Amino acid sequence: MGGGASTLVDDLLFEGYCDLTVLDISAAAIAAAKSRLGAGRSNDAQWLEANILTAELAAQAYDVWHDRAVFHFLASSEERQKYVQSVKNVLKPGGSIIIATFAVDGPIQCSGLPAMRYSAEELHAELGDSFTLVQQKRESHLTPTGVTQQFLYCLF
Repeated sequence: MGGGASTLVDDLLFEGYCDLTVLDISAAAIAAAKSRLGAGRSNDAQWLEANILTAELAAQAYDVWHDRAVFHFLASSEERQKYVQSVKNVLKPGGSIIIATFAVDGPIQCSGLPAMRYSAEELHAELGDSFTLVQQKRESHLTPTGVTQQFLYCLF
């Protein structure tokens, strides 16, 4: 989710994981990741250029949903509700969701866009009682421009 030019897909493929889907709204980010992986290896994942709020994904198709830095850009309650409904729809029973979002002391804006900030409890409240918070971790992330941003990672 929001895989962009992230190297997570590279790492997962290297570790032997398969049946991977990378979704991002940016065609350029997907192209960068595919180029980095090369023609052969990029075919080992499914690539979807889509907005998660309107994407049509198969029901109960995924064991794990990983989101690094998408949820905090959903400014309206309606957008967050659509996102949560998508997660509930696509996760297999017993599936897991990992969300990395700005922590309560993170930035209020990123890449020129307003951003939400969360504690683990606030993020859990957004997802609802269908999910159980299993683990949380904070991270100080150094951006390519040298700015430190506070992130919160939660496993549900």
